[in-house]
Amino acid sequence: MSRKIAFVASETQMSQQAKTELVARYGEVDVDRADVIVALGGDGFMLQTLHDTQGQAAPVYGMNCGTVGFLMNEYAPDDLVERLIASVEEVINPLSMRAEGVDGKIYKALAINEVSLLRAGPQAAKLQISVDGRVRLPELVCDGALLSTPAGSTAYNYSAHGPILPIGSDVLALTAMAAFRPRRWRGALLPKSAVVRFDVLEHDKRPVMADADSRSVRNVVSVEIKSKGDIEHRILFDPGHGLEERLIREQFV
Repeated sequence: MSRKIAFVASETQMSQQAKTELVARYGEVDVDRADVIVALGGDGFMLQTLHDTQGQAAPVYGMNCGTVGFLMNEYAPDDLVERLIASVEEVINPLSMRAEGVDGKIYKALAINEVSLLRAGPQAAKLQISVDGRVRLPELVCDGALLSTPAGSTAYNYSAHGPILPIGSDVLALTAMAAFRPRRWRGALLPKSAVVRFDVLEHDKRPVMADADSRSVRNVVSVEIKSKGDIEHRILFDPGHGLEERLIREQFV
């Protein structure tokens, strides 16, 4: 790997200081000329960087200047080039969200972690869930539901008591948040090829919003989600600290 590195940083003081130090040490090039993009921040900024650089050939190597940093490597200014050369690549595919609003407009977005539907009013949401055109759950009364990728399974999905999925598994996690009826329904594991559709019942009385990696659409009537195998995000990790190891380790803490 050459030394052509592009540095991007979140707006926090720590990230900006780290970028200044690293640029002084290693120099930098524009993103479209880089062999590797180094993202400085937390997981939220990493997701933003992956979305922003989707059309770029260079992989992204994250360095944690935030809090959790599940998608990030440890921040250390020394031996960066050597770390990049030794790094291990993980490839993940995003989810595609197609949401229809009450106004009839169609909204599209991609999600690396998950697509979630959340109640947007005081009453619980009522959702009908279909998989590959077949209604599987006629009515789910809940605070919300989400469909997660393996990479996102330790994020919102895990907080909602959904399963952690191994990286590389051709599986998606469908998880409910605070399910009221069916009581304590936790969700399902679905093949990666599945097309999942949520129809919002009583949407005028029980408004629902859809969210794809913090890209939100309010007052939706239906949301269709599927994996986009033709889009690949390349993420670099230090040896022994890849997503597979992190997913396993997360289950034993």
